Amino acid sequence: MNQTLRWQKSTFSDGGEGDTCVELAATPAPRTLHLRESDTPDAALTAPPVALAHLLAGIRGGLGPQRTTSKTFF
Repeated sequence: MNQTLRWQKSTFSDGGEGDTCVELAATPAPRTLHLRESDTPDAALTAPPVALAHLLAGIRGGLGPQRTTSKTFF
């Protein structure tokens, strides 16, 4: 990434040593969300907001991983 991201910790973090939480950052153009675990900051999931919304809806709905023949997941 060419720019510095401003990471925000989840309100569900346990507040311990600061290394057991999910962090979120956003970039404006193109609008993209970045998720990472604070204990592995070099690995981040990057997705447009709509794809992340679909992922969260699936998780909340109890959908688990499914096999697909398509290379497009969202």
